[in-house]
Amino acid sequence: MLSLSRRIGHVEAYSGGPLMRFFLIDKITEWDVGSHAAGIKNIAMSEDFFNDHFPKYPIMPGVLILEALAQLSGLLLEASVEAQSGRKIKALLSLVERAKFRHVARPGDTLELSARILSLREDAGKVAVKARSEETAIAESDMMFVWTTLDDPDLEAQRRQLLEFWLRDLPSAR
Repeated sequence: MLSLSRRIGHVEAYSGGPLMRFFLIDKITEWDVGSHAAGIKNIAMSEDFFNDHFPKYPIMPGVLILEALAQLSGLLLEASVEAQSGRKIKALLSLVERAKFRHVARPGDTLELSARILSLREDAGKVAVKARSEETAIAESDMMFVWTTLDDPDLEAQRRQLLEFWLRDLPSAR
């Protein structure tokens, strides 16, 4: 049985082990299936990646900023495909286009993540993503995702539970 009573980064599945080391979304703040989503990632000094990146000048690695944006985008695309066609798919990141890093993200920053659907097709989807902190642009890109099917009820239940957790303050989104 899945449990969110433990720390969210250590959700355990039927295998008894952690499913994913880094959940890079703390909360979803906007959720419009088929259109756009927004969320936040609070950056804490206790994040594991700051041990090496960099000890005297800690900055969040750009690839993890893109991962946070990809996590939000994947959830949005999966929900959009299900709403449009009833299909339960898993969105897999396949292409990052025109990634630009405008400013560094540091401990104490709150990343404001946004994803806007540009296209949604039978086999793939494309989003425009941005990360900001207050009024400062941090990163932006277009991302392409392809679909694969899910046939794992336990994984599907875990993903549904996580999405409900992240959407907890948006009653209209549940």
